[in-house]
Amino acid sequence: MLNQKYVEMCGRKSAIRELFAYGSERAKEIGYENVFDYSLGNPSVPAPDSFTKEMIRLLTVENPVKLHGYSPSLGIDSVREAVAESLNDRFDMNYEKQDIFMASGAAGAIAHAVRAVTAPGDEVLTFAPFFPEYNPYICSTGAQLKIVPADITTFQINFEAFLDMLNERVMAVLINTPNNPSGIVYSTETIDKLAMILREKEEEFGHPIYIISDEPYREIVFNGVDAPYVAAHYSHTLTCYSFSKSLSLPGERIGYIAVNPACGDSALLVDMFGQISRGIGHNCPPSIIQLAVTKVLYDTADLSVYETNKNILYTELTKMGFEIVEPGGTFYMFPKALEEDAIAFCSRARELDLLLVPSNSFGVPGHFRISYCIPTEKVERSIPVFQKLADQYLS
Repeated sequence: MLNQKYVEMCGRKSAIRELFAYGSERAKEIGYENVFDYSLGNPSVPAPDSFTKEMIRLLTVENPVKLHGYSPSLGIDSVREAVAESLNDRFDMNYEKQDIFMASGAAGAIAHAVRAVTAPGDEVLTFAPFFPEYNPYICSTGAQLKIVPADITTFQINFEAFLDMLNERVMAVLINTPNNPSGIVYSTETIDKLAMILREKEEEFGHPIYIISDEPYREIVFNGVDAPYVAAHYSHTLTCYSFSKSLSLPGERIGYIAVNPACGDSALLVDMFGQISRGIGHNCPPSIIQLAVTKVLYDTADLSVYETNKNILYTELTKMGFEIVEPGGTFYMFPKALEEDAIAFCSRARELDLLLVPSNSFGVPGHFRISYCIPTEKVERSIPVFQKLADQYLS
């Protein structure tokens, strides 16, 4: 008999992926240049030359058996050491090899982190707006995902609602900064307040409460924005990172978990991640990709285009009458729709071949997500289309 859980999931497919698939088919009909697809967060700039050159060097010089063989369960030792050193250099931390676990992107990292610090029936809190895939990531572990309502005026943490929901069943708080879908970066003040509350509640409840910090957009922060490294502010932090956005390598599925050594159980947690892999069929990312990223840990793709695109869209859309909390990073923004029904609004946009994602699955009504990781010339050409959409409501 088929597993009904997954049969039911087939009826709840990702709205983002389905819209992207529609856009791809529509582009075949009318041309890619005529579809303004703001649906999928797929980086639009190439990986840095340094990564490409290192891949070529590895394939040309290194032993093929080494390159294409299995890596150790926790990742290649030299890679883990290099990741720890780079984090220490950049964020004044004290990581060692034993604190690092190589994972298949941030999704794989979260899958391991949640399983390590929760048991079935435990609760994980996250803050709206949130990445919709957190639902299957968390709920498939047996833990329960609880959503703290958004403060739509700033998209910083709604602490009043958070305190109401924080109870002794909460074992982890899943945060995403810079944030998908809002583009907001949690300030140092926000992170320090969150850390203070969690330390107080750890004392009250008698058990650790882990921050699982989902950080694939950590390097995409705009000029002058306060962007603290979360683990530097809270001991029980599991940092889940992906190179997908910083190096434009989403298809390579490469990332890591860095366990703050100050939590006291770092080596045990990393060892547990290796055992969790046995249960979920994960046996480390490809060896060659692990080795290649080791040489580019201080590099990024040319991320400047995202701030350029943000500035164009934020300036022009606010002129049109859209209400937007200005993003501090990522390549997303989360404007308020021009009617209460975000799905209806995005359907009307789709009639203009403007593909926007309604906010319903992000846990906030009445908004929509723009993923502006597309060429700047296309952003500029989309402005009259946004104006045409706005005129339907505001004229």
